[in-house]
Amino acid sequence: MRETPDDLHRLQALLDSSLSRSTAHLRSIISGERTLTAEQLTRVLTGMCTLALSTVTAKGEPRVSGVDGHFLHGKWHFGTARGAAKARHLAARPAVSAAHMRGEDLGVFTHGTAETLNPHRGEPAADWPDLLAYFRDFYGDDAFDWDNDVVFYRLHPQWMAVFAPDLAKVGGKADEA
Repeated sequence: MRETPDDLHRLQALLDSSLSRSTAHLRSIISGERTLTAEQLTRVLTGMCTLALSTVTAKGEPRVSGVDGHFLHGKWHFGTARGAAKARHLAARPAVSAAHMRGEDLGVFTHGTAETLNPHRGEPAADWPDLLAYFRDFYGDDAFDWDNDVVFYRLHPQWMAVFAPDLAKVGGKADEA
């Protein structure tokens, strides 16, 4: 778990406000006993989690693709090839949705805006050196030409909901609630 107390507080506030702004239908599915707290969620989302990432084309058409998601400091981080269609979509229209699902045991649904962490020939995010160290450690230092081949993003969530009907099935412990 890499989250600070402030990260956990912000994430919990987001989870609570997102659910309170949701429809009655969604709240009937994701209720207090079928969701996770921020602390539980950060214990469950470790390592790489496959995300279904949705972007929008210039014609307004939705596109979904898979990316490696890393949940760090209460936000999704993901990368792609600099020449990928999703990289072009995000450069022009940074609104994005992401879903991480593990069968019927866990669903994490996020809507927000993608921030480019390492723009080509641009100023990287202030925490890019730490994130780059994490990614190099995870994928291997020589996995990519880190300066030219890949672009990484941070999804700043504006809405996030978690469905987890059985905490034990997703790797949490009931006494951590």
